[in-house]
Parts: sequence; C-alpha cells; structure tokens
Amino acid sequence: MVSSNASIKALTEQYCLGTYPERDIALVRGRGAYVWDADGKRYLDCLCGIGVNNLGHCHPAVVEAVQKQAETLMHVSNVYLIEPQAQLARLLCENTFATKVFFANSGAEVIEGALKLARKYARKKGYAHRFGFISLLHSFHGRTYGAVTATGQEKYHKDFEPMLPGFCYVPLNDLEAARAAVKEDTCAILVEPIQGEGGIRIAEDAYLQGLRELCDKRDLLLIFDEVQCGNGRTGKLYAYMHSGVVPDVMVTAKGLGGGVPIGALLVGPKCEAVFEPGNHATTFGGNPLATAAGVAAVRALLEEGLIERAEELGKRMLERLRAIQQQVKGVREVRGRGLMIGVELDRPALPIIGEMMRRGFLIGRAGENVLRFLPPLVIEWDDLDALLHHLQEVLLS
Repeated sequence: MVSSNASIKALTEQYCLGTYPERDIALVRGRGAYVWDADGKRYLDCLCGIGVNNLGHCHPAVVEAVQKQAETLMHVSNVYLIEPQAQLARLLCENTFATKVFFANSGAEVIEGALKLARKYARKKGYAHRFGFISLLHSFHGRTYGAVTATGQEKYHKDFEPMLPGFCYVPLNDLEAARAAVKEDTCAILVEPIQGEGGIRIAEDAYLQGLRELCDKRDLLLIFDEVQCGNGRTGKLYAYMHSGVVPDVMVTAKGLGGGVPIGALLVGPKCEAVFEPGNHATTFGGNPLATAAGVAAVRALLEEGLIERAEELGKRMLERLRAIQQQVKGVREVRGRGLMIGVELDRPALPIIGEMMRRGFLIGRAGENVLRFLPPLVIEWDDLDALLHHLQEVLLS
C-alpha cells in the first residue's frame, strides 16, 4: 500500500494521543536542507525539527557513523564502559569549559540532571537549607515536572499544578530583579543565553556577566540551557562563547546528535565531583548508537566550517529581514544571532506559517506572534533568498 498524507493522518488520529495540534503533511524523506512529504511535495526546511537538524537531513558523516554503529553494537547498559560515549565526552570537554559530561536522551532530562546537581552541590557545601532556583520569565526548559516548573510561562503550567516548590521567575536582562530574587534558600540561577520558545530573546552580555558575579558572590551555581541555541546554531559552538561568560553547568541536546536523540549535561571543575555513583543514571543515555552519531555531528560542526557559515548567513539574513521590516507594516522587531532568528509581528504567526508551507517553506513560531527561523547550517544563500522573497510577499498580502 502506498502511503499518502491523508492516510498517515487518518492512522495517526486513530491511534496516537492528541497531544499535538492538527497536522496535514507527513514528512517521509530528507536530504540537506530539503524534505518531502508523503504526496511527493518538496519543502525547504527552515525549522529543522525545532533545531535538531543543524547539519541538515541525513548528513553523510552522521549516516555513516550510525550505519556502522548499528551493525556493530546499538545498546549496552551504563553498567559497562562505552567507547563512543567517552569519545564524545572528550570532544565536548576539549572544545568547551567542561571537564566532565553526563549523557541522557533529551533536553528535559539533562535539565532534570542539572537541577539535581545544583541541590546536591548545596548540600555538599553545607547549605542544607538551599533548594531554590531562579529562572526567567518567557523561558522554556522542557515538559518533565522539574523542567516545566523551571519554565517561566504559565501556559505550560496550566492544569498540571501544583508545580514543584522552590522556583521563582524574573525578567530577562533585569539584573536588579535577579539580585532581589536571591534568598537564603536559593541554590542556582538557570538561564537560556537565547530564549527559544520565549520568542528568540537574547540575554545581553552585561546581564550574563552580572549573573556570573552574583553567583560567585553568593556561591550559587550558574546554569546555562543551550538545548536549542547550542551546537553551532548561533555562530559559535555554544552561545555562551559570544559573551565569554562561563557557566558552572550547561545542558544541551537537539543538534548534538545530528538527528539522533541525545542530551548532555556539561560541568566545570566546581561541579565535577558533586555526583557520586548512584546519584543519577539513565538506561538509554549515552548508548553507543547515539554517542557515535554525536561524535560525527560535533566533528562535522568543527571541521566543515559550518559554525562560521551560521554566523555569516545569519548576518545576511538579519540584514534582509530588517530591510523587509522597513517595507512591511506590522513587523515589530527582528532579532536573533547566527541562524536562530525571530520576527515579531503585530498579528498571529500561524496564518503566515500556513501560507509559507503551502508555498513550500517550513518555518515555525516562538509564541503566538513570533515567526521562528532555524535553517540548517548547510543551507545555501540562494535558498534563503527565495524564502525571504516569499516571506515578504506573504507579509504584504
């Protein structure tokens, strides 16, 4: 039987829980910056699985690594040593602030690990009363209970209350609010260097430096969430590198595996001995298949000039979008860094996204009225030029 968008939709609606909005196309094949649906229509993918496919679809190095590992050894428990896990950990440590790494399967999982680590750090330092976290309004950290509690958006809390105790939220780039929020029970501050789901909002360098100084003064952990803004997306391997502000702990996922699910918790010297055997673990995290993909993906980012490409293409794209802003009424703001870009509108984003999809371009949203662009780092400028041409037409219509 030949599948179609309609047949896959019917099967999905019959058997899958309705946790996602209605979807009309089924993507069945991808190559580079392009994907095809079950009816054979081609799309330029500028959402990239919400920042997962930073290398585009089916990058040859990742495909080769996965194929080779799949026919060798796909899974063993962390009861045993895993060579590609150790290799990926070394790659990350050699190219970041980190001295140790823990692997899981997703961003939410490594956020949970970071929250546990922060509380354990406080206990080891003798701060038995410290358990609280400061995170930011408009932040997003995942859907598990700790992660969603840390998320500073009430819409993600609705119907799941009560949230976990010990969390408070302050505005982005308001250092005085952060200082005022530190209490005797605070153990850490959690921040995205660039908020993704919150609207592509950038933490200012001076703000991050101020948080670093505040954490040092009060012996709090500074945790950066680079699940979406990491892995070459912003024109640096990780976004903290733009400011030079080094966190104590960083979490990342999405683009780390080149399309294969993986998350990583990176820690610096202050925290490398906090966890002890039995404190934290995972069944699937860091398995041979995922970490082999991660090794290939990180090497591709470092060796193929893709990080520099993200910076260059991002500057050109922001310049064009700001030119469009001058010509199109209703574009409130254009913001972003590298190939992580948001366009804030004075109206809902969904109709624009739908019309762009009809024209063969996949983009997303970050909130109700912000268009989100996360093109693959391998994309050609001619493709981005075509995207922007059609976007201008749609915004003017």
